[in-house]
Amino acid sequence: MTYSKEYIDRAEEVILHTYNRFQIVLDKGNGVHLYDVDGKEYLDFAAGIAVFALGYNNQAYNQALKDQIDKVIHTSNLYYNVPMMEAAEKLVKATGLSKVFFTNSGTEAIEGAIKVARKYAYLKDGSNDHEIIAMNHSFHGRSLGALSVTGNTHYQDPFKPLIGGIKFADFNDLESVKAQITDKTCAIIMETVQGEGGIYPAEPEFLQGVRKLCDEHDILLILDEIQCGMGRTGSMFACQAYGVQPDVMTCAKALGCGVPVGAFVLNEKTANASLVPGDHGTTYGGNPLACAAVSKVFDLFESEKIVEHVNKVAPYMEEKLNQLVEKYDFITTRRGKGLMQGLVLEGKPVGEIVTKAIENGLLVISAGTNVLRMVPPLVITEADIDEMIEKLEKALA
Repeated sequence: MTYSKEYIDRAEEVILHTYNRFQIVLDKGNGVHLYDVDGKEYLDFAAGIAVFALGYNNQAYNQALKDQIDKVIHTSNLYYNVPMMEAAEKLVKATGLSKVFFTNSGTEAIEGAIKVARKYAYLKDGSNDHEIIAMNHSFHGRSLGALSVTGNTHYQDPFKPLIGGIKFADFNDLESVKAQITDKTCAIIMETVQGEGGIYPAEPEFLQGVRKLCDEHDILLILDEIQCGMGRTGSMFACQAYGVQPDVMTCAKALGCGVPVGAFVLNEKTANASLVPGDHGTTYGGNPLACAAVSKVFDLFESEKIVEHVNKVAPYMEEKLNQLVEKYDFITTRRGKGLMQGLVLEGKPVGEIVTKAIENGLLVISAGTNVLRMVPPLVITEADIDEMIEKLEKALA
C-alpha cells in the first residue's frame, strides 16, 4: 500500500466529506511543481485554485513569514500592527481605492461588501428594503450571504431561504441589468471575469455600461476580483484593463499567495458613508502573519515584474491552447484572459480529462460543467507551457 492510500483512508475517517478529492496526497512544492507523499511530481496548472501566484518555495516569501512568526502572529483588531498598515498601503496603491478591511477569505470579503452596500443605502433613506443585482452563473462563495448573490440554483437550493432582496441579470447583457434596476437598487455585484461559471471575461461595453448605470443611479458597483485579480489577467486587477474602477472591490486567493487572507477595498465616497465602529469585525482578519504575507507578495510582484511576465507568456499559452481547439473536434473553443484560461469540451466529460491529466503528472481543474480550467502560478515559462501541452495531449487522447 502506498503512503497516499494510507493517508487518504485515515483522512476519510475524520474529515467531513464535502469534497470529492482527487486520490493524491500532496506533500511539498518547488517552483511550478508539486510532489505527493510517494514522491511523484506534478506540473501545477491549478495553483491551489489561482492562489499560488509566485510558485512554491519562493525563499524571499518564506523568509518574510518566518521573520514575522518570530515576532508575533496575532494581536486582534483591538490594536494596530505594522504589517497590517504596510499591506493596506500597498493594496490601496495597487487598486487606486481608499480604505481596506482585511478578512480571512474571499467569501468573507463578499459578506463585507454586501454589508457595505446595505449600510450605504440605509444611511441615505433609513429603509431596509434595498436590492442587490447579481449575475447568473456567478460564484461568490458558500456562506449564506455570498451564496445569495451566487447565480447558480444548484449551490443555493438546499440552503434556502437565503438573504432577501437579491435579483439576477445576465452577464454581458446590459439590457438585462437595466431591466432589474429600481429605486431600491443599492448595488450591482459581479466578477470581472467569471471563474467557476466557465471563464467568461466581461465585455468592455458591458462593464463600462454597468459603471455608467451605477453613476447615474448612485448604485455601488462591487467587483469580485478574488480569482481574476492580482495580475492573473495581465493587469494588477482585471477591471483596470477596462478603465473601470469599482466602488468596492473584493480580493483574496493570490493576495496572500497561500496564507488565508482576503480583503474588501472601498473608494473614498463609500468608505465615508458606510461602515462605522460596531458595524463589522473579525478576530483574525488583518493579523500580522497574514499581512506580512500580503506585504511581501506586493514587493515580489514589483521586484520580479510579475504582471509584465504574465503579458509576456500568456499569448504563447493562448496560441498553444488555440492549436488544441483546431486539433480536437471535442474542444469547441478557448475562453479567458491572461493566465486564466478555459477550454470548452463537448461530448467528453471534463472530470475524466482532469483525472487522466493527474495520472500523467499534470494538475488542471474544471469550471462550470464542461470547461477545463488552467490557472497556473504566474511565474510559468514557455517551457512549462510546452510540458503542460504534452501532458494534456496524453490525457486528451
